Amino acid sequence: MPFDFPILYFIQEYIVSPILNNVMIIASALGEYGVIWFVSAIPLLFFKKTRICGILMICAMTLAFLVGELCIKNIVCRPRPCHIDTAVKMLVHPPGSYSFPSGHTSSSFAATTVIMYFNKKFGILALVCAGIIAFSRMYLFVHFPSDVFAGVLLGVLSALLVIFIYRKISLNKTNSLSK
Repeated sequence: MPFDFPILYFIQEYIVSPILNNVMIIASALGEYGVIWFVSAIPLLFFKKTRICGILMICAMTLAFLVGELCIKNIVCRPRPCHIDTAVKMLVHPPGSYSFPSGHTSSSFAATTVIMYFNKKFGILALVCAGIIAFSRMYLFVHFPSDVFAGVLLGVLSALLVIFIYRKISLNKTNSLSK
């Protein structure tokens, strides 16, 4: 995309700072393999009131992973910005996989969308966290803005599909019990 590099260079020139460097490295690490979201989902599984939320978070992240990491990335084969412009000083080891879409972002927004569906207050907190993780990928020069945008879209759509299926199954169970 013609706007990708200008946005990344703007971030590098005007936003990157020694104070934010560690914050973005930590945020990105928390999003690695959806760790923060799996760690958040696991305790939910132990309580009847939150179990469905935990299950749907894991299902939505799994769907986003399968579609994004295993399918789309291997079809698009887009190199990462750090592989194209090697002059930018890297704060993290450049990932070896393809760039499009951002897996950190898709898992973050898949989990966040499910959380938001069940609890708006925690959903807002998750949204802030997901946004920071997504931004960290551009800040660290490992994803283009369009990778991150696609990750948001993939994550939200994965969660909405999982929620839709859950609601259909729940509605069918309710209807069959009332007969």
